[in-house]
Amino acid sequence: MGKRDSSKITRNIIAHEKGTPGPGGNRGDRLIKESIHDPYKTRKKLPEPTFCPVCRAVFERGRWSWAELPADANQKLCPACQRMRDRVPAGFLTLSGEFFQEHREEIINLIRNKEESEKAQHPLKRIMDIEEKGKEMVVTFTEIHLPRGIGEALSRAYEGNLDYQYTDGNSILRVRWHR
Repeated sequence: MGKRDSSKITRNIIAHEKGTPGPGGNRGDRLIKESIHDPYKTRKKLPEPTFCPVCRAVFERGRWSWAELPADANQKLCPACQRMRDRVPAGFLTLSGEFFQEHREEIINLIRNKEESEKAQHPLKRIMDIEEKGKEMVVTFTEIHLPRGIGEALSRAYEGNLDYQYTDGNSILRVRWHR
């Protein structure tokens, strides 16, 4: 493996706030509050307890978790199952390169292990699909944090080039890893 300096990580985050001074402005050091618009995020508070009839996750105390199913629970699809039903991913991870081809199984195992670890604590963090597209592999996800975490884990483990692009009002994340 080469030195850590040889890997390249770029982050393309498009953030705009009306009235924020640009280059040459007098307050360029202010933090921009990122607004994430996720059409699958629950708009109103769900009655508690609520459970997802597909994955059996339970909504209690304001969050989805893996818990024992209460007898009197309401039913509603969780955001992850809604995305899977509609086939609308929130995150994409594209893998490519000779190193990826040579270490495909090892890398897929890392991805699956990371997903299992995250999903055990956070039911909405799931892989939707793994698809071969020519010499690339595209993994789709039900939310945006898991592809980023997996991309960073790949970069730490194998170095390579890592690129993030937030799109569609920051509700979709595209991560590319190449080596």
